[in-house]
Amino acid sequence: MLVKMNIFKHIAIVGRPNVGKSRLFNRLVGKRMSIVHDEPGVTRDIISAVVDNHFTLMDTGGLGMAPDMTNQAIHNATEEQVDFAILAAQLVLFVVDGQKGLLPHDEEIASMLHRHGKQVMLVVNKMDHPENTTQLNDFYRLGFKQVFGVSAEHGHGSSALQKAIQDFVGPKSEATEDETEPENRRLSICFAGRPNVGKSSLSNCLLKENRMIVSAVPGTTRDAVQKDFDFTTPSGKIWPFSLIDTAGMRYKQKMDSSVEFYSTLRSTQSMQGADVVFLVVDAKEGVTKQDKRIAGEVLEAGRPMALIVNKWDHAQEAFQKGEVEGYDNIRDFRDKFAEFALKELFFLSNTPVIFTSAIQNYSMDRILKAARMLFEIQCTTIPTSKVNKTVRELLERTPPTIVGNRRFKVYYALQSGTNPITIKVFCNQAHRLEDSYKRYLLTNFNNTFGLKGCPVFFDFVSKLPREQQDALKARKGKSKPKKAGIEVESSDD
Repeated sequence: MLVKMNIFKHIAIVGRPNVGKSRLFNRLVGKRMSIVHDEPGVTRDIISAVVDNHFTLMDTGGLGMAPDMTNQAIHNATEEQVDFAILAAQLVLFVVDGQKGLLPHDEEIASMLHRHGKQVMLVVNKMDHPENTTQLNDFYRLGFKQVFGVSAEHGHGSSALQKAIQDFVGPKSEATEDETEPENRRLSICFAGRPNVGKSSLSNCLLKENRMIVSAVPGTTRDAVQKDFDFTTPSGKIWPFSLIDTAGMRYKQKMDSSVEFYSTLRSTQSMQGADVVFLVVDAKEGVTKQDKRIAGEVLEAGRPMALIVNKWDHAQEAFQKGEVEGYDNIRDFRDKFAEFALKELFFLSNTPVIFTSAIQNYSMDRILKAARMLFEIQCTTIPTSKVNKTVRELLERTPPTIVGNRRFKVYYALQSGTNPITIKVFCNQAHRLEDSYKRYLLTNFNNTFGLKGCPVFFDFVSKLPREQQDALKARKGKSKPKKAGIEVESSDD
């Protein structure tokens, strides 16, 4: 597998903890992407975004965190991520706290940046009163030519900084014709799941770089981390992707802090906005109640989904040691595992199941192939004649229950949307159709057209038969309301 990174210039935001790096990142991107919180050390991974299709902006964890702020292994990994961002960047935005003034840690970071030889813009943040320029004076001692006083929270001074960034990046290049073709659009794929199931390890494996911090400590990833990359198929065709690694999603009653609450909220938003979602489960634990909840959220959002069973190497090892009995061979064990997993996720009975091992780089290509397949299925357009024929056959095969001496009838059905696939059904009494029968129609419709892994939504619209519509119009016509002596025409709408 060949991974080709995008060609945008990279800009890294660095600085001590809690100087406002994430708030500045959100200000420059133009929307809330990084979690902003008063607790130092909230940002751990590199959070990146393409700004105005022009350059890539990277938010990093705080440099020089005290050991008691976080787990030591995570602390070390965070600083490694910052080093990576600085090396990858053509421009560094060095953020300091204008209210606290120049601190020894700022001088240490400045020395490191001078040694790297990178172009640096010094951003003195928390300048809530722009007329007070005396706060800037001490920071000129750090030796950087470009110094900007800003308030990331209120926006003061941000326009001058943005103009300087635009001048550095240069004019925007026009998109090529190939990039505008629908089949060449960059698909966003999202890894979702409980904490510590291996989402970040899978991301690193696909990207072929340690972009995501991997730790045995649950909750290491706190924000949704996004990165663009290209996959080259054996035939030489390039598939562009945007990978989103999300924070682990826990029960609401088990959330320890507001940071974790917003992490979970950001994960949910990432799932809702992705083209394809991969639900990652642990092979050692199987499908849990929380996995079912997450799968339900993906289904409700209308996103196509595949199931990734990660850490499959542990299951294979257990089978070889004889710790797993009752199966003919490892293939039989895998097939039965998939069958049981989909039985637990009964509402996603035909979802693709991919067995992987991030540590062994096993079946990574299948993830990307599945993403393309699911997206293409989600964009399927079904002829109206086939939609009507299938719905009619399903009604005849298993008629719905008669309610109030009236049987449920469908007059007409057609596809009204894609991504997600939506079927509009004109019927006589949609409100009386039982949920179990709706599931019957959805499941069998999905299976008939091979829409595996892609949710289908039925939009039931009650419509009276022609004779009843005529009778209702006649009743309306006989009793035309009057107001202030003026006759009002009855409406047929």
